[in-house]
Amino acid sequence: MVTGNTEPTLPAFVRHLFPAFAGLPLGPLLTLSLRSLAGRQPRLFDRLGEHRTACYFIDPIDLAFAFTVVPDAERSIVRVVRKSEAATSSVQIRGPILTLLSLLDGTLDGDALFFSRIISISGRTEAVLALRNTIEDAELRPADLLGLRGALARLVDTGILGALDVARQMADRNSRRKAPEA
Repeated sequence: MVTGNTEPTLPAFVRHLFPAFAGLPLGPLLTLSLRSLAGRQPRLFDRLGEHRTACYFIDPIDLAFAFTVVPDAERSIVRVVRKSEAATSSVQIRGPILTLLSLLDGTLDGDALFFSRIISISGRTEAVLALRNTIEDAELRPADLLGLRGALARLVDTGILGALDVARQMADRNSRRKAPEA
């Protein structure tokens, strides 16, 4: 949710399920998660090489805000920004939020999405390739981003990935309903 000049907070259903996080801004939470991942899996960030200091502008086209991400290991930073801030970044990646999340969990193939124009990419191509290769090799699960292990990790992965799958199915059905018949 975006209100005035304040940073978006977590979606309402997440705030309801996890009231301790209700008022926390999204950018610092994502920054903490990325830095924590870097502490646990530093090789992921090493794979980015010189591109770990690049500024990636991630624009979920169906949200009112975007993100800038500098994946510099334990110095990583994620900011929630206005969509007009794309010009300050090295790379711009745009697409529907569910599609972008599917790139993270490996559900969808980034090359196919790019060539079918579902996502758009501009800026430093070599930085995009380094990020893509890093994400593909990482095989990240939601629990990895949250730093969870064991039974709790399996429970969280099942819940989040299941919810994303249901959301994708609903979005697909909705888009087929809206599509004009030939």
